[in-house]
Formats: sequence, structure tokens, C-alpha cells
Amino acid sequence: MDWIERELEALREENLFRRRTVAEGLKVFCSNDYLGFRRNPRILEAVKKALNLYGLGSGASQLVSGYTDAHRDLEERLARFKGTPSCVLFGSGYLANVGTIPALAGEGDLILSDELNHASIIDACRLSKAKRLIFKHRDYNHLEDLLKRERNTVRRVLIVTDGVFSMDGDIADVKTLYEICERYDCMLYIDDAHGTGTIGKGRGVLEKQGLKWKEFVILMGTLSKALGSYGAFVCGSERLIEWLVNRSRSLIFSTSLPPLLCVGALEAIKILEEDPFLVDRLRDMEKKLVEGLSSLGKLSFKYFRTPIIPIMVGDEGKALEIAASLRRKGVFLQAIRYPTVPKGEARLRLTASLSYTEEDVDFLLSSLEEILK
Repeated sequence: MDWIERELEALREENLFRRRTVAEGLKVFCSNDYLGFRRNPRILEAVKKALNLYGLGSGASQLVSGYTDAHRDLEERLARFKGTPSCVLFGSGYLANVGTIPALAGEGDLILSDELNHASIIDACRLSKAKRLIFKHRDYNHLEDLLKRERNTVRRVLIVTDGVFSMDGDIADVKTLYEICERYDCMLYIDDAHGTGTIGKGRGVLEKQGLKWKEFVILMGTLSKALGSYGAFVCGSERLIEWLVNRSRSLIFSTSLPPLLCVGALEAIKILEEDPFLVDRLRDMEKKLVEGLSSLGKLSFKYFRTPIIPIMVGDEGKALEIAASLRRKGVFLQAIRYPTVPKGEARLRLTASLSYTEEDVDFLLSSLEEILK
């Protein structure tokens, strides 16, 4: 097994070696806990009661004995929340993608995927037996060129995109994608993991762009980001959900989510629906961070009015150095490198969260300022 050490050494030399870091004791500024729900007292109280009622785990897959009223209630609430007829839960966003995409497109079909889609989407497309083509990031003219060339040669077409892109924070133009899907008779799969709870009034990319769900649209989202829990869901038509229950291997052959996590996510949705200004407050927090970064005058960053605000560094080694210097000051801001992002586009993935205080933001900015001197 000496080859492993040789490969690891190559990663070290390229500044691509990764190790896990225990973040306790550090102030974390790169979490996906955008609304601060992970430690919300009301949600935690609901989860404590659910623990006593349901126990720790679910005990089996959904199709054996692992489907409870907690799962059903959350699915029904998520369907209403997303404006769709039906919904089904998955164990994680990764499992939702690798279970759903191959169930929708197979041999004789075509998948068209945005080049900056999440790794779980990339893997899901690879698992499918469909033909796979990549279109340039948010370049819908390129997408249409591919459709003009390929549409009449395949049975079904599935277009796949992130709603909010996880490493840049920009948003797919779903209005244009709707028009393309209707023109070329395609299905549209939207991974709205980072849009759920953070844009529009919290319902995600369709609400943000003033769109209603249509039957050719499949909406995926996660419970583990703005909703503060764990797991994922797919929303769509009733027959789509029935198809996934019968054909999605990652659903059929995985133990279902612990009911207590379903209860926590359900409580999070209730809070989000009850407080229409939560997302507005998240925008305010983003603006504080963006204004603070701008005032430093030495940083390049991206901001698209989502809570993902990457500080662009470029060089992998430099990104690691900055992240290490911040940790020594008590700030945890992860360096993101290839293959998560292209080589030469390393960054510090700063995120906004309602868990931050004014003092936290000042601490981050002063730490960055000292390091950049």
C-alpha cells in the first residue's frame, strides 16, 4: 500500500492535502447554518420531546418500518412550502441526488449539467446510464446549442442545475431554463440546497424569481443548511414521488432519517413561515460583511445577494496560509481548493449567518486586517 503515501505526498506538494479540523473553541464563519437554527431553543425543545417519543434512530428504511408520522408530516409541510403536490425525504443531499437523477434519466436519455454543479450532482450524472454533456456555467445559449444538436437523438432530456451555487453564491436563471425546457420538452432538476431558507421569503429560487412550480420541474433541497437539521427532500408531482419511492436506490436501501431530525426541520419551517423578515435580516448581515470586506480594501470577493461570500485568493498555498493565520487568532474560515473549485481559484468560503453578533463581525474583520498588513 505504499502507493497511498506517494499519492498523499503529491497532494501535499500541490497544497491540496486535506485534514479535518475540530472547530470547537473557534468562531466559525463558514458554516451553512445561515439562519442560526442549529441552536435555536424552540427547535431544540421540539427535538428533545421527539427523542423521548421516537427514540434515537428510525430502525429501518422507509419501505420496511422506518416511515413514521414525523416523516409524513414533514413531507406534507415541505410540499406546501415549496408549492408542489408531493415530497419525499432522503438521508442527505448527496443521497437525494444520486438516487433521483439516475431514476429520471437512463440509457437512451440525455443529461445536461451546469459545469459548476455540486459534486453530488456530478456523481449522480456519472451513475446514470444516460449520455452526459456539460454546459458552461449559466451559459444558456451554450445549453440551447447542445439541445439543438442532440434533442432529436435521445428519448428524454434532464437539465440539472444548482439553484444557488455553493462555492460562488450566484443563482441560476430559472426563468430562462423554464423557457428552454418548454421549448425542447425537457425535465428540469434544481438542487436548491443553498436557496431553501435564504432567498425569496425562504422558499428558494422559484419564489425569488417569481415562478410557480410546473410538472416538468423537480426540486431538491436539504434540511441541513438554513433549516439547521439533517437530511434532504425532493418535491414534485405525485407520480414523480411514487416513481422515486419505487425506483430510487438510495431511498429504498438506506435507513430513513431519525424522526427527531424530521421534527426539528418541521419546527424550523414553521419559524421561517411565521417570521417573514428572517431572510431580510440575513440580507442585512450579508451587507455588514460585504461593507466590512470592502473597507479593508485588500480583498477580492464575490457577492450575489446570497449568504455565500467567497473571498478569492487564487493560489492554493496562500489560501492555506491565510486560513491557518486566522485559526491562530480564533477564526475558522476554511480554505476551499481543487477539486471543489478549479485550480488557481482557491478561496476562503465566508458565509453570513444570523448566529453572528456585531462583535463577531468586528472580530472577523479585525483579524483579517491584521493578517493582511
